[in-house]
Amino acid sequence: MFRKYLYVLVLGVILVLAACSNTTAQEEEAYPKKSIDLIVSYAAGGGTDTGARILQPYLEEELGVSVNIINKPGGAGWVGWADLANAEPDGYTIGYLNSPNIITGYLDPKFNRSQSLESFQPIANHVLDPGVIAIRPDDVRFSNIKELVEYAQNNKITATTSGVGSNDHMAILKLNKFYDTNITPVHTKGAAEGSAQVLGGHVDVFVAKVGEAANLHKSGELKAVAVMTEERSPFIEEVPTMEESGYPEVTSRSARGIGAPAGLSQEKLEILSKAFKKAIENEKQIKEMEAQGLQVKHLGPEEYKSMLEEDESSVKDLSGLLGY
Repeated sequence: MFRKYLYVLVLGVILVLAACSNTTAQEEEAYPKKSIDLIVSYAAGGGTDTGARILQPYLEEELGVSVNIINKPGGAGWVGWADLANAEPDGYTIGYLNSPNIITGYLDPKFNRSQSLESFQPIANHVLDPGVIAIRPDDVRFSNIKELVEYAQNNKITATTSGVGSNDHMAILKLNKFYDTNITPVHTKGAAEGSAQVLGGHVDVFVAKVGEAANLHKSGELKAVAVMTEERSPFIEEVPTMEESGYPEVTSRSARGIGAPAGLSQEKLEILSKAFKKAIENEKQIKEMEAQGLQVKHLGPEEYKSMLEEDESSVKDLSGLLGY
């Protein structure tokens, strides 16, 4: 009698576990079944926001649900990144990870942040955007990068950044360190605010990314004088690099990819990574991005994670310039 009871009990447990497993599998299989929030940690109108809104409809087509872009500027990006790290890893809250900005933000000891790369699950890289230096076309003090550097070696000037520890900020620090310039960083909430500050004559120089300056350069509102990567940008080919202008120590680029809170299930990661790959590699999406001066570079979860780890190593090498 006892054996029969034990058999029934064990069988019941097995059936319950099987039912739970089946329910979990069905839930994963059904994902996504509601809208997804995509956090952009910068203000609307900047390069990250523009790229996100171009990608949005292609991603919605692949996922079959709406994707809500939520702008959360502030704290040099950490208002949004902290919210992303603290969100439930259920696949319904994801966000852009801007490197190296996000890395300098958690490595800087004065902020005492608990987050690190381990706080996020990389999903896909979307954009690799070279750094650029731009000025007002009517500025009588300097008309090219050489004149700008020489002027800044003997006079104090100001330049925009997208936040403390951003790639723009590090580029300014490199100029000051390696070429004895006197440039004071002016931290903003993003490129839209930064360009407005320069166009309005409140800040002297616009230090940003090609995707944030290309259209302003083409329209004649601003004049790009140097690109901060080894090769010229295909979007503003006439603009020389810092290296060919004689300033090889100043390099800068921004990687913009998408991540989720750590703990995202492998099943949901696979669904999201496949959707992002198709959306990012969609030819129409690429052309729309190129029209905005945004260079598309898709990387899957593992490749993207490796790139972020390389960026982290590079930031650590520059810790002395950043004061920590």
